[in-house]
Amino acid sequence: MPKYNNPRKTWQYENEFKVKSVQLSLLDGVQVQELAKTLEIHPFMLSRWRKEYRERKIVADKRKKVTDIQKQQKEMSALKTLKAENAKLKQENDLLKKWQRFLAEEHQLDIDSSRDTDKS
Repeated sequence: MPKYNNPRKTWQYENEFKVKSVQLSLLDGVQVQELAKTLEIHPFMLSRWRKEYRERKIVADKRKKVTDIQKQQKEMSALKTLKAENAKLKQENDLLKKWQRFLAEEHQLDIDSSRDTDKS
């Protein structure tokens, strides 16, 4: 068995972060994998937190103001819209690059053919 000189770093997340993460994961249209990636945590950890939330092992602090769920849903829908727009713009950019490459090749063919006619 290998000997470890330095212990592994373990992260301690606050209870409020866990609760907010679980509440976000329970919104319609939210995938656990994407949310975990966004929060920079492992999907298994988020699934475990969801289980603990169902079992009431993790509870929200009632003294703190609960964030508005509708505001979070609007932000998630805005994020989804921005991702779709980004994908569309990338596709348009790729198409323009291909068109530019095509025009450059056509221009090169015109130059080559004009050189051939000049030699004759």
